[in-house]
Amino acid sequence: MTNSITNITDIRTVDIINNDHYENTPGKFRFITKCKAGYFTCNDARDFDDKRLYENPASVLGSYKKGALQAVEYKPAGSDNFFTVFAKKGNKVLFMDEAIMRGLEVGTVNQLWYNTNLYNQAQYKAVNSKTWASKVFVMNEVKIEDLDPVIAGVDFSDSLTQLAAL
Repeated sequence: MTNSITNITDIRTVDIINNDHYENTPGKFRFITKCKAGYFTCNDARDFDDKRLYENPASVLGSYKKGALQAVEYKPAGSDNFFTVFAKKGNKVLFMDEAIMRGLEVGTVNQLWYNTNLYNQAQYKAVNSKTWASKVFVMNEVKIEDLDPVIAGVDFSDSLTQLAAL
C-alpha cells in the first residue's frame, strides 16, 4: 500500500509533523477545544501522550468528543514555535497535516466528523474505501489473500488461487 495522499476535497494540506527540517523525535501537541459553555480552551498534551500522538498523528482527531476539537497545534522538537496542523471553522475543516491524513480512518470520520467536509463519499470512492478500517486519504488495496474463500457455505479457494496467479 502506498502512502501518497489522494485528496479530492477542498481541505488544504500542510507538512509539519513529519517534516525533514525538524528532528525526528516527538514534539509537543496542543489542542484548542470548545467547551459546553461555548468558549475556547487551550490544552497541552501530556508528555507521554506526545510520543503516542507523534507515532500515530491521526489519533488527534479522536481525542475529544464530537464537535469539541477546533484546532491542533504542534511544536516540533528543536523549535520554539507552535504550528497549526489541523484547523476547522464551523463545520468546515480548513487544513490538515499530511501525517494526520495518512492515518485517518473512515470509522473516525463516520463517528466524530460526519457533519463536516471530511465526510465525503466521493473521497471514499477515490481511495477505494470499503470498511470503517479503510483509510480516507490513502489508496486502499484489496488483497486476494485477505479474502475469505468460503462464502455462503461455498468454497472458492480454487477460484481465488487462480485469480492470485494472474
